[in-house]
Amino acid sequence: MRSVEEQQARVAAAAVAPRPVRVAIAEAQGLMCAEEVVTERPLPGFDQAAIDGYAVRSVDVMGADSGGDSDVTLPVVSTIAAGERTPTRLQPRQAARVQTGAPMPTLADAVLPLRWTDGGESRVRVLRGVRSGAYVRRTGDDVQPGDVAVRAGTIIGPAQVGLLAAVGRERVLVHPRPRLTIISVGGELVDISRTPGNGQVYDVNSYALAAAGRDAGAEVNRVGIVDADPKTLRDVVEGQLSRSELVVIAGAVGGAAAEGVRAVLAELGEMEVARIAMHPGSVQGFGQLGRDGVPVFLLPANPVSALVVFEVMVRPLIRMSLGKRQPMRRVVPARTLSPISSVVGRKGFLRGQLMRDQDTGEYLVQALGGTPGASHLLATLAEANCLVIVPTEAEQIRTGESVEVAFLAQRG
Repeated sequence: MRSVEEQQARVAAAAVAPRPVRVAIAEAQGLMCAEEVVTERPLPGFDQAAIDGYAVRSVDVMGADSGGDSDVTLPVVSTIAAGERTPTRLQPRQAARVQTGAPMPTLADAVLPLRWTDGGESRVRVLRGVRSGAYVRRTGDDVQPGDVAVRAGTIIGPAQVGLLAAVGRERVLVHPRPRLTIISVGGELVDISRTPGNGQVYDVNSYALAAAGRDAGAEVNRVGIVDADPKTLRDVVEGQLSRSELVVIAGAVGGAAAEGVRAVLAELGEMEVARIAMHPGSVQGFGQLGRDGVPVFLLPANPVSALVVFEVMVRPLIRMSLGKRQPMRRVVPARTLSPISSVVGRKGFLRGQLMRDQDTGEYLVQALGGTPGASHLLATLAEANCLVIVPTEAEQIRTGESVEVAFLAQRG
């Protein structure tokens, strides 16, 4: 029986990031930048007012004080709005009314806030002086030509999108989302648009795994239910290999039907079904199929087991394909609120609810799903916000003991 870590290493060795593509910055959010974005122009591109007020020469208002005892009054020779394109020149002992973002007139070196004046329109009385450079955004204060605005390896978020726009970049080179195909097999399956007959069940896996793939950051193609007829299955899988970076087939391990699926896949490349020292989902398959050696996962038919195997094996590969430096979920120690049963010789990935003690800040975890044999209970997985990671050698974790827990996606 192979350990979880050995199987994860085998999967990780197959990670291939899609070639970087150039996309519009509006489509780049959440993706990793694949280039050093070097600015060609300064930001700001000109000296501009940082607030509404009066553009002045600081030396002309130096005599004013906060008590208003001195009488400094300047003529207001113009009003400069944001977006003004006609250059303005200020003479000594003059002021110009400016809006936030307006270009500063020549010779002016400061902006006098409105609250430090009487707000005059043709003449303005200065109540308090201002230092040179005050309330002025100087050319290149933010970014100078030749500076790197966004570095390769940076995840592009709202701030990076804004900075790219500010330096005039319409498109940026990024690592695209890997294309993930989800397929379900099983003669008992019907789509949720139909009513199950006797012995039939809804196709849960293709919907749940597609959602898990999107949550991990993949671009998902949910094929849905595919007939296990060898020719049909081969045609579908072969077609998807040419347009996917990863393929997940649920319901393809365990039972005689799964043997037929594996026989078909073996014609397309190397595929291994192994028993992994984990629960749930110990029986699983992995291989690289097609001309390009596309990673293909075979997952159990049980939806909970399939989702856990996806979380432990498939999700990290998606995150690596996105270029993430840390593909694994965040893991923290937590104290158990009830006993936890596990299977000796297998690493447990059990559903749990993670909480935090308001007084001590300590993490607390309540296991869900009862005994290891209750892995079919999908409702408890929907309530979980973490996976409790039980060591391979442990059969029982007592109340109050410390265990590691992996955060799942935040709800709400």
